[in-house]
Amino acid sequence: MLLGFATLNSCSDKLDLSDPNRQTSGNFGNTVDELEETVIAAYNHIRMEGTYARVGYGLEVTRGDDVWNSSQRWYLEYDDFNASVTGGNGAPGYWPWRESYYTINVCNFILSRTTGDNESLSERMKYIKGQALFLRGLSYFNLATYYQNPTLITDYAQYSSMDGLYASNISEGDADGNAQYDRVLDQVEEDFAEAITLLPAKTAGGEWSKGRATAGAAAGYYARVLMQRHKYADALAVLKNIMSTADGGNQLYGEYKLMANYGDNFREGPAYENNDESLFEVQFLDYGSQGTDDEWTPVNTSPNATQGHAIESNFCPDACGGWADLSATPWLYWLFKGETTTDNSLDHRLYWTIGTYEPQWDNNPLTLGNFCYSKPMSDDATSDNYFFTNPLYGGLPIAKHTNLRTGLYEKVVAGLHCGINIRLMRYSDVLLRAAECENEISGPTADAFKWIDRVRNRAKLANLDQSRFNTKDKLFEQIANVERPKEFGCEAGRFLDLLRWGFLYSADRLQQLKEHGAVKFWTQENYKKGIYNYTPQTPVDFNSCDKTSFNTYIQGHEFMPILQFMMNDNPKLVGNSANNSTNNASYFFGKGWTVHPVVNL
Repeated sequence: MLLGFATLNSCSDKLDLSDPNRQTSGNFGNTVDELEETVIAAYNHIRMEGTYARVGYGLEVTRGDDVWNSSQRWYLEYDDFNASVTGGNGAPGYWPWRESYYTINVCNFILSRTTGDNESLSERMKYIKGQALFLRGLSYFNLATYYQNPTLITDYAQYSSMDGLYASNISEGDADGNAQYDRVLDQVEEDFAEAITLLPAKTAGGEWSKGRATAGAAAGYYARVLMQRHKYADALAVLKNIMSTADGGNQLYGEYKLMANYGDNFREGPAYENNDESLFEVQFLDYGSQGTDDEWTPVNTSPNATQGHAIESNFCPDACGGWADLSATPWLYWLFKGETTTDNSLDHRLYWTIGTYEPQWDNNPLTLGNFCYSKPMSDDATSDNYFFTNPLYGGLPIAKHTNLRTGLYEKVVAGLHCGINIRLMRYSDVLLRAAECENEISGPTADAFKWIDRVRNRAKLANLDQSRFNTKDKLFEQIANVERPKEFGCEAGRFLDLLRWGFLYSADRLQQLKEHGAVKFWTQENYKKGIYNYTPQTPVDFNSCDKTSFNTYIQGHEFMPILQFMMNDNPKLVGNSANNSTNNASYFFGKGWTVHPVVNL
């Protein structure tokens, strides 16, 4: 009996141990190794279906003037800028909100464990905190630019119970959602600025050169949010620090450079992903190394998850197994065709952006030939090898972030299977943004032309004729409606450009967007019957078009509405300008910002 009492007494401390299979926020996250696991969980949330694996990215892409909704179904009301406030948690307009707050919650947990003076933190803890700040900043940047007045929660204690979920997204006395918009972007600036001081350079190697956020990534996004708020001088200083040593850059960020082949930015595999041009990209498992579960859920926790994205399925033509949802606009196609290279060939960026047959692709060393997936292409619109996006409405297939041009596969396995990493920021963006800032501050200077020409020269285009662009307005028009759409066409980000430039608040600019977005519906069957004689590649006149998304723009719908079911669940939530169809022009012009007049180049 005495021996039994002694044994029980000696084991009493072990009986108080926490069950490692029932971890909670109270007993987890107290070591560096556990916080490293939490950082991975935060990254996991940006590669879910509601963020960059499908819906969040798709919603951003379709709102630009370079992409239209060729299925006339999925994403349609967001493409048309007239989204309803109705709809449940299956509505695409809810998913980025949901996934972003999952990410923010994890980041806030990490930051609750990394408090105090940054200098007192170990190097590993600095890196952990820096990544959490970057991912929270990225999430709030997306929330603000999607929803205008999202709820701002930075304290994990506020979010760790159900009561904390019912926070307000607008303060008492706010006249509209723009006051909250500014508050959220203030926080985004703070998060990115602090992350810069904590994260290593890309040249740190290891995981830091293979997909984690670095100081350069944080600096690039810091410049983006500064430009979104027209803080051009501040943004230019940051962008100059990112530039390579040849431009007097800051090696705390590492050295970035343009890839010789533009297409290397849109292919999978270690030879192409996380390359010298990439500041930050979302990591997806290469095809063939994935699991089997598609996981159409908000949690994506299956050990057999594919860990790929479905953007390829959104872009891919119906004939190749895709969902045929999104297509490039004819305006973007003919923008590429309007200028040839110094060796009199097509700009090879067209090859990697839009999946069309072009005779010059057969012998161009920067392309892999004329095929759509592994099928040969034809320019005969009656042929089965003439590829277009949607069988009911036509459309020019988007090649970016798909295997349309890689020749690896015969057709798409629809779903979350594409393994091509989504490049969210590339060095070419740093160069073109620096040129834009320089032009806004000082007009068309030699530096502005130098940075633009580096991007053009990679595409084998001649330097700009400086005498043609001798005013700020002329060079802006070239940057906004030639250089940026050709470099970044069909990538997420175009609508954020349109938003910060105020194009929806100017009648002339809105008309320009309508012309850019003009499309004509096309079916091969009707073409064969002679009902019409145009194809998806034919230029479209706005005056005779079947549709242009910007024709249905309702003021205030440059943001997506906060859905009614969300406000029913959280009585403290208040709708935004899209809920109320209110005009944000007074906010834009009240800041002293201006819209550049349209210039015919």
